[in-house]
Amino acid sequence: MNADEYALFRKSFDDGRINGLRLNTLKIDSACFVKLFEGKLTPIPWIKEGYYYEESAPGKHPYYHAGLYYIQEPSAMMPAQVLSPVPGERVLDLCAAPGGKTTHLSCLMKNSGLVVSNDISPKRVKALVKNIELMGITNTLVVNETPDRLASVFPEYFDRVLLDVPCSGEGMFRKDWGAIRSYSRYKSLECVSLQREIFDKAFAMLRPGGIIVYSTCTFNPDENERNMAYFAKEYNIEPLPIRDYPGWERSRGEWSGDLSETFSRGLRLWPHKARGEGHFVFCLKKPGIPPDKENHGDAPREGQPCQERLTEGKSRETTPNANEHTPGKTSWTSIDARRALEVFRAFERDNLNTFMDGVFHIKGSSLLRLPPALPEVPDLRWEKAGLYLGEYAKGRFEPSASLAMALKMSDFRRVLNLTSRDHGVIRYLKGETLIHDGEKGYMAICVDGFPLGWGKQDGGTLKNLYPKGWRMQ
Repeated sequence: MNADEYALFRKSFDDGRINGLRLNTLKIDSACFVKLFEGKLTPIPWIKEGYYYEESAPGKHPYYHAGLYYIQEPSAMMPAQVLSPVPGERVLDLCAAPGGKTTHLSCLMKNSGLVVSNDISPKRVKALVKNIELMGITNTLVVNETPDRLASVFPEYFDRVLLDVPCSGEGMFRKDWGAIRSYSRYKSLECVSLQREIFDKAFAMLRPGGIIVYSTCTFNPDENERNMAYFAKEYNIEPLPIRDYPGWERSRGEWSGDLSETFSRGLRLWPHKARGEGHFVFCLKKPGIPPDKENHGDAPREGQPCQERLTEGKSRETTPNANEHTPGKTSWTSIDARRALEVFRAFERDNLNTFMDGVFHIKGSSLLRLPPALPEVPDLRWEKAGLYLGEYAKGRFEPSASLAMALKMSDFRRVLNLTSRDHGVIRYLKGETLIHDGEKGYMAICVDGFPLGWGKQDGGTLKNLYPKGWRMQ
């Protein structure tokens, strides 16, 4: 940078952090959300479902608890958009917690196909699971593994890989003082070594012809352009051009040591040029011819946004003896899962207006419906597979909040629908019992037509079943 630009760059770190939220397009579109939401919103120019917000605490709003949006730093919305998976594909989010990119990927995929969402930290995986469940996402396998272990289970398996790698975090200095405190003179060199180890395993899990999007939240060329030059040379992997987006500039190819335009095909966000924190995004294509993609999506369309091809339809019940999961059929992974499913069917008939097919699996006392693209659970440390339906014990079934969040208000037999201004919504989100008359049994609590969770009606009171770990403080 010249002296004038560098002065602007330094000054940007004295400004306040930039706040953003991204809509959950599985539940709501922009036109509907703007009418409902009372806070001031400004569109983020590089993502149609993203908004800057000025409200002090959107995480306290009932719509957040309804899973209508995810609070996310605006520049961090770019990597999933560049990866642009289409419905039906197999996608890996290798360093996934706390879940912003995984939830974005699942929205782009219309909750179909498979997203394997991994984080090596057990503590961070808990937050990842909560955010996935809150958004009503059902196409994920959440795992807590090393990249090396994953690579042994998923060789050349994924159509696309999102690699938001651990980095020195220079782009987060304005947002997070912790990033400054943890910074050291040699941290970037340490990060480069780790990034290359992670990339090696990601490359091994990518099918021939597949796409990797690599991203960091740092400015350091060693972790960005110079890493791209290293990967291109060592793996014969092809840098792909990313389209221009408002506020982003091209990556600085000259910093890679290559004078061609090859390594200027990525994107950088500078905080003095756009309303966001520092970020780097680059797209790479593995050599080779992709295998037949029948039954798990269309061929990747490099750098192009996916087309909306979601079709609506109701499941139909069939004799549950299928060995494979195809639409409209039901199977299970064990005798225990079959027994739990029989009890769930009774709950379903009494409390829901919808029928769920698929492959059912039991883990401990938890009943799950696996993602359509995952007929069995691999031998990995995993936290969540598909849709967590609820708890089965001693012949009884109790539904999960995750189940409520994955359904629409019309899917429930009994509903208490409150407005966002009704104080009863806040009382429910804080775990309080509600005074309400209604038919005895399970009831869905909704806000303006969007599910929040379950209650259980008994006489004139509604017992609160909202999870303790989700409650509003």
